[in-house]
Amino acid sequence: MTLRVPTDHLVAIMQSARRRTLELVAGLTAEQLIGPKVPTVNPLQWEIGHVGWFHEYFILRRIYGRAPLLARGDALYDSIAVDHDTRWDLPLYSIEETLDYLARVHGTLVDRLDAGLAGEEDSFIYQFTTFHEDMHDEAFLWARQTHAYPAPVFHADGPREVVEHDTGSLAGDAEIPGGKFPLGSPPHAAFLFDNEKWAHVVRVEPFRMARAPVTNAEYQAFVDDGGYARRKYWDDAGWAWRVEAEAAHPVYWRLDGPGRWQVRRFDTWHPLPPHQPVIHVCWHEANAYCRWAERRLPTEAEWELAASMRPAARGELRKARYPWGDEPPRSRHANLDGFALGCVDVAAHPEGDNALGVRQLIGNVWEWTQDTFNPFPGFSPDAYKEYSEPLFGKTKALRGGAWTTRARMITSTYRNFFEPHRRDIFAGFRTCAST
Repeated sequence: MTLRVPTDHLVAIMQSARRRTLELVAGLTAEQLIGPKVPTVNPLQWEIGHVGWFHEYFILRRIYGRAPLLARGDALYDSIAVDHDTRWDLPLYSIEETLDYLARVHGTLVDRLDAGLAGEEDSFIYQFTTFHEDMHDEAFLWARQTHAYPAPVFHADGPREVVEHDTGSLAGDAEIPGGKFPLGSPPHAAFLFDNEKWAHVVRVEPFRMARAPVTNAEYQAFVDDGGYARRKYWDDAGWAWRVEAEAAHPVYWRLDGPGRWQVRRFDTWHPLPPHQPVIHVCWHEANAYCRWAERRLPTEAEWELAASMRPAARGELRKARYPWGDEPPRSRHANLDGFALGCVDVAAHPEGDNALGVRQLIGNVWEWTQDTFNPFPGFSPDAYKEYSEPLFGKTKALRGGAWTTRARMITSTYRNFFEPHRRDIFAGFRTCAST
């Protein structure tokens, strides 16, 4: 059951997502809007059309029986039916026609909402399709990074708190007590994605979790120690990936003299910031580092326990939506929403700590877990049946969101999932150890 929400909230988040989409394609040339054919990105001109089509198909057409607004929309923009490698060769609408289509869909969606509380069905599907656009906006960002396009320009929706970002490192572990807790989301959650169904009690043994994600300086020590060339730190699949990819360091790093590394952010090279979390590393790289450091990645259950359990009365624990409690994320809690245009130091955002001093479980970088992405007991797909189910058993689970992720959609129960070789995404990791 989705909590009914005011229609003006639905309109506000749709408008916010659409502003971000338009900002992400603004200033790009016709050639850049198509871009080279790469397995991990889409042509941006195709992808923004898909975003509009998704809104139209799942709300206006599938629920309310409206006629299609585009003659060729299904043939172009159905991502399940249209093979990825063909999207560069399709007879796409012009960028002007595509933007006009997005505006017409948006206007129709807004016009059909009455004032007051939306119904349960509208409350769910309007949020879901907006969050789908948010996810694609994150994909637009990693496409711009992949292609070395200039950084976008974002305009805040309102006043933003000033937060100190150059705060240094944060060493050490927190002792996380074990016990039983409900992994996943309950039926009464305000909003949830299908792969969070349903909360089920699991037992977690006591463990130690790093207070911060692994930093660039810490990861550089692994690189400089020859970690990529030493077979003993890699499992069989990881070593096969490393050899095929000819990987010797994170994908956007380069040497600028002995021991001096640079990192590319969009189209510009910068000195490697030592206290920011390492980002754009795949699961195989994270796992190899952990072996080198004699540590390990957290399980999904360990990660969610640390990110959600808060002290309650009489020494008991209760499950919260975020590490700091139930207050929605603000800029003082976490580096979210894209406005920083990159990572911040791992010691930033102390107000986002969990009850034991673990920082940045939400925001800055997505965090790989050791687990394969699989369904929870009681799983059933929602309206978009292909959202989770086809990726079960084939991908690794990530948690927590990155600097690119919208605060309105991330919670301590949100599950992300990508293939273990993907290092174009905004992923880092933190380490754990058993007690």
